[in-house]
Amino acid sequence: PLVSVYLNHAGTSWPKPAPVQEAARRALAGDPGRWAEDFARDHRRVARAFGVPDPARLLLTPGCTSALAVAIADLPWAPGDRVLCGSFEHHALMRPLLKLAERGVEIVRIPPDGDAPLDLAALDAALDAGARLVATTAASNVTGALSPYAEITARAHAAGALSLIDAAQVAGWVDLDVRALDVDLLAFAGHKGPQAPWGIGGLYVHERLTMTTPGAVCDLDAPCAPMPGYCDTGSVDRAALAGLVAGLDWLEARPDRLARARQQIATLEATAVEAGARRLGPPAESRVPTLALVQEARPPAALAAELAERGVLASAGLQCAPEAHRALGTDPDGVLRLSVGPTTPDAAIERACEALRAALGAG
Repeated sequence: PLVSVYLNHAGTSWPKPAPVQEAARRALAGDPGRWAEDFARDHRRVARAFGVPDPARLLLTPGCTSALAVAIADLPWAPGDRVLCGSFEHHALMRPLLKLAERGVEIVRIPPDGDAPLDLAALDAALDAGARLVATTAASNVTGALSPYAEITARAHAAGALSLIDAAQVAGWVDLDVRALDVDLLAFAGHKGPQAPWGIGGLYVHERLTMTTPGAVCDLDAPCAPMPGYCDTGSVDRAALAGLVAGLDWLEARPDRLARARQQIATLEATAVEAGARRLGPPAESRVPTLALVQEARPPAALAAELAERGVLASAGLQCAPEAHRALGTDPDGVLRLSVGPTTPDAAIERACEALRAALGAG
């Protein structure tokens, strides 16, 4: 059956708001003589959305995965350096970190604290032993649990470490001002909360941070590049960028979007728990609008298939975050993940609840 209810916004938002779709179409048909001017205008708008004072410090990338890869690869590493990360990290962050381990960099995973994705006392103890970087997600893409990323950044700086925030799950839901956060590196995706098409994301690099890569510079007289630039990640998808700008404008007119989405998720959670499922992660007010469920009698893939038969699309499995599932004890099957977005109508929640009751009771 065709999808009538879409509950995978933590993967990709859908449907895209009408202004986003129209902006992407206009960009594809735009006058190439205006491409440079349009790019500069849109770049400034995205920078403003994240509080970036100088757009040159915001590198537009094909997505959050590439932003994280560039951020980690371009820091000057040495054997013996230590990186601290959480236990709920997406593979997009873990893969480049694990590659560092092959170069003699020590990767230290900070355990969770109950439903909280990171134990701050354990973080402090690890920082006391020294660290070059603290790299962590702002919210789990499995349970939606928010981390205290501002507090993590402050503690990292107090210990002389840099801070990298993976904002893939919070961008578009939570206002992110890099100046207020005082973060060194922040990566985000456009196709999730910000409502953009696939193919756009970004990496903010604080002006105090130099990411030296000898020879990687367009100025042949310069010995090295202070940070990656436009040439380092390939041509920016102009249609996706135009859609990102339209999405940011659309979101700005909906300041209640997170509260509304949390109400929808709370309705889904109440229905699922009543039907015999168990929620993983903290209460709704401590999450982005994502719900992770398990049912002892049936694996997540079977539940997702039952929902799909009823026209409801959800995510089942490991959600590209095996570290999180090891921490949760849900490997190898993972969880059933439901996630809503600002374009999710209330009527869809009613239909999803009916499907959940049927799917959870099918065993």
